[in-house]
Amino acid sequence: MFETSAASEKPDYALLVKQIRSILEGERNLSTNASQFSAFIYHSLTGLNWAGFYLCTPAKNPTTEFPHDLLVGPFQGKVACARIPFKRGVCGTAAAEKRTVLVADVHAFPGHIACDSASNSEIVIPVIVNGQVAGVFDIDSPHLNRFSAEDQQGLEALLAEFINATDFPTL
Repeated sequence: MFETSAASEKPDYALLVKQIRSILEGERNLSTNASQFSAFIYHSLTGLNWAGFYLCTPAKNPTTEFPHDLLVGPFQGKVACARIPFKRGVCGTAAAEKRTVLVADVHAFPGHIACDSASNSEIVIPVIVNGQVAGVFDIDSPHLNRFSAEDQQGLEALLAEFINATDFPTL
């Protein structure tokens, strides 16, 4: 049985990278690894109320630029928004712009989607596989300014381990 580190506001990201490598070792299934990764993050960092994936799926209203939407995948936390178009909200922005979006106060973010009114800050990291967005990893907190530049770097390193350990369907 794997034991995760005690939840921390100042996690040891180097240690967490070693732990997630071990947890994901030998399994390449997307659903399994995304479930494990979400639970690991949710229980390793303090002050979170949601941690999970939105994965690309054919868009309900596709465009040439954005043929995919983001559909909720494995996560930890309360029930979430099911489908998010690219460019909409923090998740859609991260997906459309292929970059991490760190938001200190989600209520000040133009077009923020309030899936949980208790969320006050958020970080969304795109899942990029072979140059294409396969989804995003989204973390919400009820605390303002919960995520730092150090968290961003550490979480990006952890997500890179997840991507390297996982097989993704062709989009």
